[in-house]
Amino acid sequence: MKPWHFIGIILPLLGCSHGSPAENQIKTLKTDHEPIVIKEVPEQIQELAVPKPEQKPKVQHQRDKQIMMNVPLIIQNPELKYGCEVTSLAMMLKYAGAETNKMKLFNEIKKDNDPLKRSANGDIISWGDPADGFVGDMTGKRAGYAVFDRPMEELINNYLPGRAVNLTGKNFETVLNHVASGYPAVVWTTGDYRLPDRWESWTHGNEVIKTPLDLHAVVLVGFNDTTVYLNDPLSGRKQVPVNKQRFIETWKAMQSRAVSYR
Repeated sequence: MKPWHFIGIILPLLGCSHGSPAENQIKTLKTDHEPIVIKEVPEQIQELAVPKPEQKPKVQHQRDKQIMMNVPLIIQNPELKYGCEVTSLAMMLKYAGAETNKMKLFNEIKKDNDPLKRSANGDIISWGDPADGFVGDMTGKRAGYAVFDRPMEELINNYLPGRAVNLTGKNFETVLNHVASGYPAVVWTTGDYRLPDRWESWTHGNEVIKTPLDLHAVVLVGFNDTTVYLNDPLSGRKQVPVNKQRFIETWKAMQSRAVSYR
């Protein structure tokens, strides 16, 4: 367990609140294609492109093995410092035609309210389990962390009864095939889409939770042979291009978590 001597400084780096890595990433990634030129427009304008519930998702087939979906962009800050999961879910559900927003999902997602306990030198001794519900304070007023796939799946079914698809543990080709059918997916990664390098562990009842601190969730909105495209709620970037192979390696390191709908 890594010592956290400067806990007041380190805690804000938990979960998906750290920096704006995707903002730099769009300038540095090298692919066989030019990065998409992104024009940031107000959320209410972007949401006009969301299909009505009775409509099928509109997918732009540019060529074989290449698609792009115009999923509305929603930014997690300033209200939800650690709310990348529910903000990404809000984007996906709005694209599906559901009437919701990030703050409704913030209130509705299951919480694991086990308090954060730490040692005198700052080590986390015990905390919640993100597999059961969101751990910590999503608003950032206190330390917050994350939530994993099962509570997200339940919330999808609340809005789209019987339509949630949990792709966690599948291979990435299965995820891409699902996206190719016209359904964006919330996927777990890191803030800079690279392999996690900051791990922590704590107890939760009789279990030991070992997890990377630099965890993040984004919406997979498209892909081609070399690149995946992501809506990132932290950086506020739409259709961010990321090297596909590197993204897959990071996604696997994050336990291959993804949720969507059908």
